[in-house]
Amino acid sequence: MSQCVRLAGKTFDYRVPLIVIGAGAAGLVAALSAHEAGEEVLVLERDPLPRGSTALSAGLIPAAATRWQAAAGISDTPELFSGDILRKAHGEPDPAIVDHVTRLAGPTLEWLSDRHGLNFSVIEDFSYPGHSARRMHGLASRSGEELIDALRAATEACDIPVICDAHVTTLFADDEDRVLGLAFARPDGSVEEIGCDRLILACNGYGGNRTLVAAHIPSLSEATYFGHAGNQGDALLWGEALGAATRHLNGHQGHGSVAHPAGILISWATITEGGFQVNLLGERFSNEGKGYSEQAAEVLRQPEGIAWSVFDARIADITRQFEDFRRAEAMGAIVTAQSLEDLAVRMNVPPDAFRRTFEQVEASKRNEMMDPFGRDFDGSQQLTEPLCAVRVTGALFHTQGGLVIDTKARVLRADGTALPNLYAAGGAACGVSGNDASGYLSGNGLLTAVTLGRTAGLSLSRSIGEGK
Repeated sequence: MSQCVRLAGKTFDYRVPLIVIGAGAAGLVAALSAHEAGEEVLVLERDPLPRGSTALSAGLIPAAATRWQAAAGISDTPELFSGDILRKAHGEPDPAIVDHVTRLAGPTLEWLSDRHGLNFSVIEDFSYPGHSARRMHGLASRSGEELIDALRAATEACDIPVICDAHVTTLFADDEDRVLGLAFARPDGSVEEIGCDRLILACNGYGGNRTLVAAHIPSLSEATYFGHAGNQGDALLWGEALGAATRHLNGHQGHGSVAHPAGILISWATITEGGFQVNLLGERFSNEGKGYSEQAAEVLRQPEGIAWSVFDARIADITRQFEDFRRAEAMGAIVTAQSLEDLAVRMNVPPDAFRRTFEQVEASKRNEMMDPFGRDFDGSQQLTEPLCAVRVTGALFHTQGGLVIDTKARVLRADGTALPNLYAAGGAACGVSGNDASGYLSGNGLLTAVTLGRTAGLSLSRSIGEGK
């Protein structure tokens, strides 16, 4: 159980200038940045191998005004990106943090590419809801596993020590809220203590803690959790014990398209390119165009918490660029049929209701009727045979609220002052999605992971450079 112990005179046999808790994208980017700035850093990871929420994601990072966009003829700016985030999140996020991460995202990706060999490319063939430009960047497989593997390889190449199977249980602090060090447990039950001058919390949020989810996100308290089991809210609890402010604890990313029972994330391109969702009655139930995060709760409200995503072979071909989709196909999770009637039989939904639904969607695309759920199908192509479908459920991916930080990633108290030597990045920090699932703009999670990780890692060198 996480705890914070006040021991002003606590001493340690061993200490390092900087400790990073968590070896996901945020933690490894922080470690790479601090190492580059000449700081000695140690990373502690509770798992046998760094994976975290990053490995479970599609590995896509939104960034504006990048060289990859320029090569693809995509016009974009950080200001446009910032406006998209604030609009999606109903103006709730801190504008200074939004401005910071949207300006830093592009340079961070280019640094990872130039310095550490991560070969990003931009997705050019479809758009994500809420983004006014195509700005999602990923590695070749479009998978989070490839992203975390590449970051881990970069960390190893820099000889940055990463201790795995190291479950941090306790922070030690003095009476002025300065972190003195920590204790971590090994699988054999042994406990080690290390002192530090500075601590970065990069151990994500609390999606794996049912008690905290029930307290802050009751609508998803019984939902499938598709995030990393280690996200137990340690950072939140430690920060609160040290007097840190918290914000937007109801904020989260859900996803309304996790293949069931395969448990594989299905890209939302299946919907944005002209697909739609029906329940077990063969009927639509919401405006799928709003976004995949808020769609999680919509799907879970349906009979058995199940829906079918319906699309066609053209969309399947686009979605095949994602490794997850290819795995789902290999497992037989994607149903294909040569006719609408055959697809209804294979989905086991009422054929007449399904046909009516299908015809309504296609009529909306032809502007022959208004969509009853208010979805804008303008520009969407008609679905043509052969048709495809995948059985899905809604899930909680990760939380977006957390510790309040400034643009140096320093953890703040309620009065706005910074804690002496505590920083937060990624899911440990309050993100830029506001206080509701509908505020999540695609990619917000990895956006704050890499940018705030970069910020936290460089903060000490920047303070020195500023004479502070």
